[in-house]
Amino acid sequence: MNEFIWPVRVYYEDTDSGGVVYHSNYLNFMERARTEWLRSMHLEQDDIVNEYGILFVVHSLSINYLKPALFNEALLVKTTIQKLTKASIAFEQLIVRKNDETDEEQILTKGVVKIVSLGVEQKRPVPLPEPIYTQFSH
Repeated sequence: MNEFIWPVRVYYEDTDSGGVVYHSNYLNFMERARTEWLRSMHLEQDDIVNEYGILFVVHSLSINYLKPALFNEALLVKTTIQKLTKASIAFEQLIVRKNDETDEEQILTKGVVKIVSLGVEQKRPVPLPEPIYTQFSH
């Protein structure tokens, strides 16, 4: 899969008293980017539940905070599939600050998020539906 890029703006509510993004909000930015990635492929999570009976749930994640993001900054969340299996997707996600003058990017946060396809009725991992698996693999 090609890289998916989603812009985010740091709002006051995202920061601590020092104007630095609070650590858990980086995960919120990553979640939004994954949701918008699905939307870019015309896949809505509620439709996936209704049509296929599956949920996408976080199985595990690792995150490295390299540099702080600050109040009112425009950031980019870059998402790529690191590994796709029949029942899971591991995403690599970077949150970067782009310098508009030099076009250079500074990586602020690196994360790997593993998502599993969970059967609503089974309450356990199930294979991705073939049409979705095919779409993710291209």
